[in-house]
Amino acid sequence: MTPSATWKVGRLAEASGLTVRTLHHWDTIGLLSPSQRTTGGHREYTDNDLVRLYQVLALRSLGLALDSIAVCLDAGVGPTRLVRDHLAGVEASIEALGVLRERLVRLGEELAADKSPAAPALLDALRAIGGTGPENEHTLSRHLDAEELQALRTRAAALGPAMHYLLEVEWPELYRRAERLRATGTPATDQKTRRLVARMDELSALFTGGDAGISAGVRAAWHDDPAAMSADPGAPADDWRELAEYLDRARHSSA
Repeated sequence: MTPSATWKVGRLAEASGLTVRTLHHWDTIGLLSPSQRTTGGHREYTDNDLVRLYQVLALRSLGLALDSIAVCLDAGVGPTRLVRDHLAGVEASIEALGVLRERLVRLGEELAADKSPAAPALLDALRAIGGTGPENEHTLSRHLDAEELQALRTRAAALGPAMHYLLEVEWPELYRRAERLRATGTPATDQKTRRLVARMDELSALFTGGDAGISAGVRAAWHDDPAAMSADPGAPADDWRELAEYLDRARHSSA
């Protein structure tokens, strides 16, 4: 069998549109390290490394930071899933735009005929523009008012495709890592735990805008129904509450 070709860092930089400095940096932080080295110590990238490079660039194109990308890849986001998620997002956008187009056409026809638009047509257009809330909104609605829920929706929508990976991949992975630390007896004051809490709080600020009332409501919702908030119906409530208390201790130790 003919061995697969390898890529020197300069050639890969030219082919990918990146700089050699960027590839060196990604190697240093462990985001994209070459699988091979020459006897002289020069980097050599393989086909598998090219697959990971595609994943890194695809996730970066969604607006994810390098730390988030690393967490997503460590959590098992593969190229098949990435392409599937991209395609699903595109198709959902096309479908939503198609619905909006139909409703606006009906609304425009009524206005062009000098008729006052019927309430159902206006409501249809408003629903198409506003979209729907998250699946855990029922739980959130017990702790947030309508204005606060809308603020959450608006900020989530502004994140675009990155929202999926931040909410459904990185955030759950951060909780899993924190739970492993708690379960193995790592003190809440440990630097590893405090770094996880800091990143969780950064993600929270993305969605709440730093609003203390919304943040408190979201945390209360997690305490109230962790299974619904985590989209994990098998999540034991006691474990989630112990983890929340553990994270709060870490948070206070950082204050």
